[in-house]
Amino acid sequence: MAYKITEDCVACGSCIGECPVEAISEGDIYVIDADTCISCGACAEACPTGAILAD
Repeated sequence: MAYKITEDCVACGSCIGECPVEAISEGDIYVIDADTCISCGACAEACPTGAILAD
């Protein structure tokens, strides 16, 4: 089960460095590539706004 980033994302960048497989890309809100995500949850733990949820 991949993680997804919701509209609560403030594009702070906290999650990018935590992803061990570089599945997160920048934008107005960040996006997780579901095919690359290994569901480790590191990004969700790093997110200060709680914008990253298990899909």
